[in-house]
Amino acid sequence: MTVIANRSLCLLIGFVLDLLLGDPHGLPHPVRGIGALVGALERRLLRTRDSGRMKRVKGAVMVFIVLAAAGGLTVLLLTIAYRMHRGLGLAAESLLCYQLLAVKSLRTESMDVYRALRDGDIERARRAVSMIVGRDTERLDTAGIARAAVETVAENTSDGVAAPLFYLTLGGALGGMFCKAVNTMDSMVGYKNDTYRDFGRCAAKLDDAVNFLPSRIAAVLMIVTAALCKPKSRYSARNALRIFRRDRYRHASPNSAQTESVCAGALGLKLAGDAWYFGRKVEKPWIGDDTRPIEPEDIPRANRLLYGTAFLMWILCEGVLAAVLGVILP
Repeated sequence: MTVIANRSLCLLIGFVLDLLLGDPHGLPHPVRGIGALVGALERRLLRTRDSGRMKRVKGAVMVFIVLAAAGGLTVLLLTIAYRMHRGLGLAAESLLCYQLLAVKSLRTESMDVYRALRDGDIERARRAVSMIVGRDTERLDTAGIARAAVETVAENTSDGVAAPLFYLTLGGALGGMFCKAVNTMDSMVGYKNDTYRDFGRCAAKLDDAVNFLPSRIAAVLMIVTAALCKPKSRYSARNALRIFRRDRYRHASPNSAQTESVCAGALGLKLAGDAWYFGRKVEKPWIGDDTRPIEPEDIPRANRLLYGTAFLMWILCEGVLAAVLGVILP
């Protein structure tokens, strides 16, 4: 009972803190720590002369070490904090919940792109969008920059918001840390190129499994959000559902196009398509219909879908925890 009640309270505090504060730059952050560990292990383990099988084995070793380190430190921190005082434990777990969510930071970073485009400063816009996407940005024009920002907001509504909330609900801060560690590894080594195809396979497959259910829940909630958003002339829940049903698997990942297809349909846009990564062109299918040209204003529109989906996901998670408490304490 106490564990579930604590989890519900920490989820509330963490969600509110994320909406208010975002991700202050310069402060210690667990994701940066995970990223540093992944980078160090990559430099230590990855060798171009290794066979594909050996790279896969080393990639799996990296995944095990990262998850063990992230989980072990989380358990150690929370155990010490709760044993010292329940209030201290709640504060520590709430802080972790806050740091594992990315609602405001995703909006802030994408709106930096929007403001640069609005001001007509395409070089600043390219620099801003390079902070939130993995593709090469030097070749992007205004439409390409806006499209990249909208795609990132749509995809990370699942990866950076819905999935952490899902696992924070299931396993508290430990569950959220597990999810974030997997997502961080995938974002760093989960590319299907010559360097990472084998080494990053374990991380990529695990990320597919971890995000399978949250991405689909997020897609449904984003369709509901599109129905609630105003003005109705800018959002179409009916088209969001149509494009979701048609295009949700038009991606190399089984999860990435779930929310991306909803966003494309809701806004009447054509997203995805070919992109450049590490100097190489990667052919990808289009998602959505080209009913109108994309424009910078679509970035704040996508952020409204992000916020609405985040609120609905949080309400759903708190409702699940309340229902569990209701069963325990009828």
